[in-house]
Amino acid sequence: MTDLPLSPSRRTFLADFGLGFTGLVLGAMLANDGVLKANEPEAWQPPNGHPHFAPKAKSVVWLFMNGGVSHAESFDPKPEMTKYAGKSISETPYADTQKPERLNRREVAFNVELRQKLYPLQVGFRKYGESGIELSDWVPHMGSCIDDIAIVRSMWTTDDNHGAQTQFHSGRHMLDGEFPTLGAWVHYGLGSINENLPQFISMGNREYWNAKDGHYLGPAHDAVPIRIDPNNPLDYGKPASGLGVDEQQLSFDLAGRLNRLKAIEYPNDPALLARIKAYELAFRMQTSVPEALGFNVETQATQEMYGLNEPATREFGSQMLATRRLIERGVRFIQVQHGAGGAGAWDAHGGLKANHEKNFKAVDKPVAGLLKDLKQRGLLDSTIVIFATEFGRTPASQGTDGRDHHPYGFSVWMAGGGIKGGIAHGATDEIGFHAIEHRHYVTDIHATILKQLGLDSRKLEIPGRKRLDIDHGKPIDEIIA
Repeated sequence: MTDLPLSPSRRTFLADFGLGFTGLVLGAMLANDGVLKANEPEAWQPPNGHPHFAPKAKSVVWLFMNGGVSHAESFDPKPEMTKYAGKSISETPYADTQKPERLNRREVAFNVELRQKLYPLQVGFRKYGESGIELSDWVPHMGSCIDDIAIVRSMWTTDDNHGAQTQFHSGRHMLDGEFPTLGAWVHYGLGSINENLPQFISMGNREYWNAKDGHYLGPAHDAVPIRIDPNNPLDYGKPASGLGVDEQQLSFDLAGRLNRLKAIEYPNDPALLARIKAYELAFRMQTSVPEALGFNVETQATQEMYGLNEPATREFGSQMLATRRLIERGVRFIQVQHGAGGAGAWDAHGGLKANHEKNFKAVDKPVAGLLKDLKQRGLLDSTIVIFATEFGRTPASQGTDGRDHHPYGFSVWMAGGGIKGGIAHGATDEIGFHAIEHRHYVTDIHATILKQLGLDSRKLEIPGRKRLDIDHGKPIDEIIA
């Protein structure tokens, strides 16, 4: 066997010293303390970073419905769509409100839209909570939480296809290139709360256009995918069959030592740095992650609150219960994708009523269960929950019983972490076509979340990677307590 170098540099010696005495843990501490970062980029952010100002929240739950949820059949009911059903927009009193110059729309596209026939609402709606906000009958459980929720009814984006999923996560159109997602920026800026768990977790399937997070921040800031299976929660998350703890520790020590020697030679290789961190975290996660996903210690009442006893809600309910257990153990950012696969399960070009009824049945009770459980445990005050989708759906029909993609006006909601409850902020016009009051591009949601976490996005910029002003967004102060 070839001997390792006999005359290492000071940094090599210290790294070896740490690995030789206490394995990966001391090695990680030396890295955190700056011994191994001398040649890394100027904007390097240490783990366990500090907020730029006093935060109101410390964790985020990012719930994303893939495919495009109809705002009119969920959080922004529009009875005028039913009143004028079958008529074109040009035949209603609202044709004058659709002037293309106001929203820089192309004349040809505008004329096509004016000829589209309005499609009636496919569900009833009513007032919920003390705030009396009107919501769809498909969301009765979320409706029971409305006094803790702020709905933003005036979202808009620019991608009219499902690349808008990427746009909602990163703030940039797919054609602009690849940019870090909000979760990656939060991970980059704040680092870890619990060293034994990943600080950025993803649950649910992700499409290829929305599969990564770190991009130019590096793979260390990608979300760690988790499955709701305590016996096999993540890839390569348990030792090979027959490998004992002592043998496993030796293999980790050796791999860590070799990786760190190579990292000293190539200190700016983000893939190598990410791999080293992954090895260290994987060893600690082998016991901490399965424990976090062990639902057997939860009461029957708690499991029923999330819908684990019902086939329609069991899968998403399990993800929501896992989310609460991970949040209370100190995970910083959890994003849960519902309905990924192709364009997304919510993409109701046809059969909208059956589509949305089924999908809301799957998520309504579990999401409400998460909000209520966080609140009763005192965790909602420090946890921002967001329920989002890439765009809404048209007020006009597509085919006989569906709606097309609609980026000009749609709804998302937020709760907890210093967000006001019982608020419906912003508005679309009477038929739900355009966001017309307090319009918010998707990065305004990002800016609001960052503000609550105590982060200034401009202080997170990377030299040579200057972002556009719209990338930063503006906090929606009207919904902040």
